[in-house]
Amino acid sequence: MQAKEEDVSLGANKFPERQPIGIAAQTEDEGKDYKEPPPAPLFEPGELTSWSFYRAGIAEFVATFLFLYITILTVMGVLKGETKCKTVGIQGIAWAFGGMIFALVYCTAGISGGHINPAVTFGLFLARKLSLTRAVFYIIMQCLGAIAGAAVVKAFTNKGHFFEINNGGANFVAHGYTKGSGLGAEIIGTFVLVYTVFSATDAKRSARDSHVPILAPLPIGFAVFLVHLATIPITGTGINPARSLGAAIIFNKDRAWDDQWIFWVGPFIGAALAALYHVVVIRAIPFKSK
Repeated sequence: MQAKEEDVSLGANKFPERQPIGIAAQTEDEGKDYKEPPPAPLFEPGELTSWSFYRAGIAEFVATFLFLYITILTVMGVLKGETKCKTVGIQGIAWAFGGMIFALVYCTAGISGGHINPAVTFGLFLARKLSLTRAVFYIIMQCLGAIAGAAVVKAFTNKGHFFEINNGGANFVAHGYTKGSGLGAEIIGTFVLVYTVFSATDAKRSARDSHVPILAPLPIGFAVFLVHLATIPITGTGINPARSLGAAIIFNKDRAWDDQWIFWVGPFIGAALAALYHVVVIRAIPFKSK
């Protein structure tokens, strides 16, 4: 206890105008009770001969399949109701997306990391949390899983062309908003998600909270829920290129394809900004003394 008080005192004296007393940034890395994982190599050919590599890809496929199945089916259910009062409504859609991410990250984090989103994979790749080999494989499997999930929803709901009439749960910029507004919403929404992923899976935080295994999936799922509440009226909320691609391919109408670029460019920019912010500002890794 005395040592901690000395650390706080030292930090307060060293940076009195910039660092409030008691924050983790005041302490040095010496004596830390966590291990910073080494940066992942750009290419790791040995992964291609490892069963764990393919097992992780299969886990990403299945998780994204289940994610699209539950969420798009929820969207179809809301659209089918005569009034929103007879369905789960917009809030229910947001809960479906956030709740499924919470459950699926919890289930797959120990196998693949529980990305379930090419933007998350891209952000973690930029921060050197995984190799390019694994990142490309994950994104391919996520997109295939999303296509399969949307296809099953269409098979269940296409009686009387209901799936096509209700746009198949595809993302597009809503009437009354510009494409710039849609792009901005996707950038900021993905930034919120990927920033939360970085913070929830940080090595220091994981060491501190390891006795509570749901603490990482919970804020990630809640971030997805909140972003959906904010941006469903604008773009239907993409923040996940695989989700947008899977629904667009199965719906396969011009309206979905016209705006498809927004749901790739926006999330990838948002993920890159979140990675930059986490590495340079939050963790200050490039500026740490060796």
